[in-house]
This record gives sequence, structure tokens and C-alpha cells, in this order.
Amino acid sequence: MGRTIILEKVKSTEKIVRQIEAENVLVFVCDRAVNKAEIKAEVELLFDVEVAKVRTHTLKNKKVAYVKLKPDFVAADVAVKLGLM
Repeated sequence: MGRTIILEKVKSTEKIVRQIEAENVLVFVCDRAVNKAEIKAEVELLFDVEVAKVRTHTLKNKKVAYVKLKPDFVAADVAVKLGLM
């Protein structure tokens, strides 16, 4: 991995909080050049969790990553550490 920090910010809206609680998903805004494997590796390294799946949505200048954690890990716990909840 050539970049050190690929996650630019964590998104937090009502819809995203529902995703955190109901679907065990975290949402990040990343650099557009990053791929899913890099996002998965960075999230696992930074938050000491295991990622089940990464979905991305590319915008004009950024990429939004929807990171689903494995059932053994709780996205709400990570969100609390990040100050989102």
C-alpha cells in the first residue's frame, strides 16, 4: 500500500446511523484512486476489525466506501470510538 492514510473522513447522517445499527456498515469518504482491497486493509488496520465486504460509489472527486464488518465485530462500537454516536 503506497498511501498511508486513505480514509479522508467518516460520514454521519441519520441514514448512515441506521446503516451502522441495522446493517453493521460504516461509511467513509476516500480518495478516488483507492481500490476496495486498500480500503479493506486500511479499515482492518486502523480499527482492529475484520471486513466482510466493501462497496464503493464514485463521485466527481471522491469515492464513498460502504464497509460491512463481519458479524463478530460491531460497527456501532467503532462509530462510538470515532465520536459518531
